[in-house]
Amino acid sequence: MSTISQEATIAETSLLKQPRSVWAVFFACIIAFMGLGLVDPILPAIAKQLHASQSEVTLLFTSYNAVMAVAMLITGAISSRLGIKWTLITGIVIIALFSALGGLSNGIWNLIGLRGGWGLGNALFVATALTAIVSLSNSGTAKAIILYEAAIGLGISVGPLLGGELGAISWRGPFLGVATLMLVAFFSLLIMMPKSKMTNTTKHKTSLLDPFRALKHRSLVVFGIAACLYNFGFFTLLAYAPFVMGLDEHGLGYVFLGWGLLLAITSVFMAPKLQQRFGTVTSMCAMLFLFGLVLLTMGIWTSTQWVIIASVIFAGALLGNNNTLITTAVMNAAPVERSTASAAYSFLRFLGGAAAPYLAGKLAEVFNPHVPFIVGAGFVMISVLFITLNRKHLKHVDHAGAAH
Repeated sequence: MSTISQEATIAETSLLKQPRSVWAVFFACIIAFMGLGLVDPILPAIAKQLHASQSEVTLLFTSYNAVMAVAMLITGAISSRLGIKWTLITGIVIIALFSALGGLSNGIWNLIGLRGGWGLGNALFVATALTAIVSLSNSGTAKAIILYEAAIGLGISVGPLLGGELGAISWRGPFLGVATLMLVAFFSLLIMMPKSKMTNTTKHKTSLLDPFRALKHRSLVVFGIAACLYNFGFFTLLAYAPFVMGLDEHGLGYVFLGWGLLLAITSVFMAPKLQQRFGTVTSMCAMLFLFGLVLLTMGIWTSTQWVIIASVIFAGALLGNNNTLITTAVMNAAPVERSTASAAYSFLRFLGGAAAPYLAGKLAEVFNPHVPFIVGAGFVMISVLFITLNRKHLKHVDHAGAAH
């Protein structure tokens, strides 16, 4: 028993005993993922100070996600030619540049365009970061993925908090803050990442057509379309909920901090247990169904502040579980390289993330504040139905998850 316990202790501590280069990428991941929720607490302030409508302000998410969707298709081709290190650094430089320019801009349409440039940098960085952590880690693939998920969770959690604190000073603060942090990440990667292993380009050059070829696999298309549909709900909550909470920048920052913390904790600790107990696809459908009910609740009681706040925070737990489950499913969905499968899936997923924010803002302007949440709930429920109807094409995903 002592030997088993000693092995368990070694396995547990090895997660934290990583080379400096892994921690440099980990830190940069946290900053990059801050961008997702960073603007949440300052959306009402941007609308007020730049004299923009709700639908115009939600385009900050639309441009970001639309550019990310298209850029995901070319990240493999770029990284296989530049190498992992320089693809990461290029992404960081682009994020820093466009976030700084965003903080200095004076018009909503300039800001929307610059946010799209931020999305390009984020696509290059995010698509390559997992490969970098896995390649550099000395504790195995499974633990490297846990580190990556932890970085995502921390970034999504800290982003709204930082956005709220800096946004209380000025709406420009979060943009300039990210640009500064990205400069720190730039120098840490430049110095800490090894030159030889991570700068050489791969022998196999990825084609621009590879992600499209991957979509010939029915299972990958099913998960991509399902993610596109549920992202209508996800980004309705993220981009539109701040307008109906009636909170200042600090308050919004704390609400989305709670949302992000639950998302982080469940994605790392709870999702694997659900997968083991009930299977990947069944657990995913359950999480999406519950998320649809949460959005419906928000649509019915939109004018009741505590219901909206509690629903947003609770939704973090459901989305954290679902994000990990669907990412795991995609990795086992098709017999193609994981980076190619991820690119094809992300393209479909972010198309939903691009359309949803603007649709939510427009529905509120044309009808009333209840409609965006109800429509978002409808899209999420359709995603559950779509997965269920295509269940026969997804059986191998559960078998692969169980084996893993």
